[in-house]
Amino acid sequence: MSSKRILLIHTGGTIGMTRTDHGFAPRDGVVEDEMARLLASAHAGLSLKLLRLDPLIDSANATPRDWNRITAAIAEQHEKYDGFLITHGTDTLAYCAAALTFALEGLNKPVILTGSMLPLTEPGSDGHRNLDDALTALGTAAPGVQVQFAGRLMHGARLRKTHSHSFDAFAAEPTNAPPLRPGAALIRHEYPCRDCAVLPVAPGGSGTVLSHAAAQCDGIVLRCFGSGTVPNTPAMEQALRTAMDRAIPIIAVSQCPEGGIALGIYAAGAILSRHGVVDGHDMTVEAAYAKLLLALGQGGDITAQRAFLATPLCGEVSAAPPA
Repeated sequence: MSSKRILLIHTGGTIGMTRTDHGFAPRDGVVEDEMARLLASAHAGLSLKLLRLDPLIDSANATPRDWNRITAAIAEQHEKYDGFLITHGTDTLAYCAAALTFALEGLNKPVILTGSMLPLTEPGSDGHRNLDDALTALGTAAPGVQVQFAGRLMHGARLRKTHSHSFDAFAAEPTNAPPLRPGAALIRHEYPCRDCAVLPVAPGGSGTVLSHAAAQCDGIVLRCFGSGTVPNTPAMEQALRTAMDRAIPIIAVSQCPEGGIALGIYAAGAILSRHGVVDGHDMTVEAAYAKLLLALGQGGDITAQRAFLATPLCGEVSAAPPA
């Protein structure tokens, strides 16, 4: 581990915050001080450089532009370092992890994201352990994007936040595929600024929002019931027809945290297949959203975008999608 050269990319988040009159907010030096302590003790001799992506932000304010800043930093420094550690807020950490896994095609270094539920400046913070564990993991981790949190190293494109307060706040569905988009050399894919919606269905719910999204948005992640059913109503039919006429991609995922969907099992889901909705299988909503944006950024027509969404890239769906 002592010979490893690590670049720490600090983006902000709870881990680097301090208490203010208006609640926790990012503060300069918090993560820097903790890293200096770790390097002087358990990780003495580790070669580490810190890159701050100013301004530091609460991850609730993160956008795809921030994902692009992170991937740009990794691509620029890819050959200079043996691994990359990213400190990030927990609210949108799963979105960022999925986005990096998709965007860094041909990555041949380990990238590990971490953060904390309680700031390093607070007694009992989980940030100390998470940073320590992440540095240790970088010593043996294979290439790919993973998240180190609460003692577990998890697949970057399979992650979801499962608890709003517990230190053990994340889970990742198992898959045999590595958290890596294969490629002969590193190619960095840029996320576009496009208008995409994430919309759930509900029993008897209004179809107005979906109809508006179908008429105005560039793409939709549709969160379906169970294994892929939606209300078979005139409003749903009209919204899906609008999206198909406008040639905008829709990808369907389940509202259930486990199991995924399989369009075609139930007649109530046939309306989706008839209108070209892409089966997201057991993809997380975070991964589906990032992949939808990237599909729009790849160019091509609706057929190419649907094919991109339906093709497994980096373990974002399980090895055996639901039958």
